[in-house]
Amino acid sequence: MRRLCLIAALIPGIAGATPYDGVYRQVANADCANIGKDGGSLKIEGGIFYGVGLQCLMTRPVNVVDMDGTLYTMECSSDDERWTERAMVMKAKDDDGLIMVWNGYAFKYGRCPATDPAPAPAQ
Repeated sequence: MRRLCLIAALIPGIAGATPYDGVYRQVANADCANIGKDGGSLKIEGGIFYGVGLQCLMTRPVNVVDMDGTLYTMECSSDDERWTERAMVMKAKDDDGLIMVWNGYAFKYGRCPATDPAPAPAQ
């Protein structure tokens, strides 16, 4: 019974699907199948952000007051490096894209068309 209570207590801290799941273009003419590479695309799936040469576990979501955005603690890794930063993510109002704000940087990404099955992120 104690194990079950401990597991239930940890569930809110475990990343899962987000309202931002999808594949997004870094630039207008990006190859959407080329995830995680320069000039390709980025992906959010199951609470993981796959960027260029990095992956970030999106944890501790906090709704941003009076905005349709979420602030995440991003637990990132690239090769043998690990770091933690905060990032705000929100859907773009003018299209189906994504806006991502890191400390001092803001990016807007257009959504890629849905594919089946979804391409695997570059490692």
